Amino acid sequence: MTISTTETLQPGRFDTTHSEFAAQLPKQKQHIKEVGDKFESRDYQDWRQQLKEEGFVVVKNVLNQEKAQHYRNEILNWLTSFGTPLKIEDKSTWHNKNLPVHGLHNVHALYSVSHEKFVWDLRSEPKIRDAFGKVWGTDELLVSFDGLNIGLPGLQDDTDIEQARAKPWQHVDQSPFKQSFQCVQGIAQLSKGGPKDGGLVVYPKSHKHFTEFTETQLDKSKWVRKDWLSLSKEHVKWYEEVKGIKPYKVIAEPGDLILWDSRTIHYAVLAESDEIRTIAYVSYSPASFATPDALEKKKEAFEKWLGTTHWAHDNINPRNTDPVLANGEVDPRNRKEPIQKPELNDIVLKLAGVKPY
Repeated sequence: MTISTTETLQPGRFDTTHSEFAAQLPKQKQHIKEVGDKFESRDYQDWRQQLKEEGFVVVKNVLNQEKAQHYRNEILNWLTSFGTPLKIEDKSTWHNKNLPVHGLHNVHALYSVSHEKFVWDLRSEPKIRDAFGKVWGTDELLVSFDGLNIGLPGLQDDTDIEQARAKPWQHVDQSPFKQSFQCVQGIAQLSKGGPKDGGLVVYPKSHKHFTEFTETQLDKSKWVRKDWLSLSKEHVKWYEEVKGIKPYKVIAEPGDLILWDSRTIHYAVLAESDEIRTIAYVSYSPASFATPDALEKKKEAFEKWLGTTHWAHDNINPRNTDPVLANGEVDPRNRKEPIQKPELNDIVLKLAGVKPY
């Protein structure tokens, strides 16, 4: 896809040379820190207080039940669109070989799914955008080109893979080089998320110890700038035994929006019920957080229908790898574009970072 000239980045605050860009970086970092510090310095009379204090929150009824069911149906229809024997109503077909290639923990981010029309329709939902706007104090937002999580309970697979999938995988999605409040991740909950259903596990208040943890428990010479940090058993033990922080299974209903600070320890747990976990990852940041380089990367990813990471304004690492089957061959069902492309309206283009506010 090529964006027309009227839809490309316009001259103005995004139009900078490399030397100007380098000079702006310290100011950019300071701006991001100031916005994050402002959020954390205030007290709130709504759900933002829990996000600030606990590092996560469930915003109730962001979507009505009809819309939540609609998006759930769209996701399951996408899952069964690859010409395999997979049938949602027939558990005997729930085998890994019948699914599109996906991550170990049921994350689907390939086949241009990040840019399917129904995904962009979901990202464009006013109440979802409003929730993130309330956190950041602006409605001029960028959105991540994130994927889906579809968990079929009892999915048949190789034994070693099944065992690996069931293990906790505590992590944070923020680099030690970024100490302040900079990223809020989100889940648009489209299926039941009760105590026994597959879902998100968080370590409440762990975000408040992120600086101390990275300063005292990690070797600074091995810090990486990638916004992903996997925690070892020793790391988890430090949080649990030294800080007294324990894991908590987040409970949510279809139509809810789960938000969490990227410094909060979290992971996904498999279902002990028959509920198919069906969620979409969503994350929004102020457009003012993004550098010209990040915006250019977002534009390129958008034009090529590529997914990125949980970050909307930084850490723009396009998922440009082809899906590879167990036999080492590229999946012949691979897609380089969505089945149904999104409408290129102002909301989509601005959220994508293609068109400035």
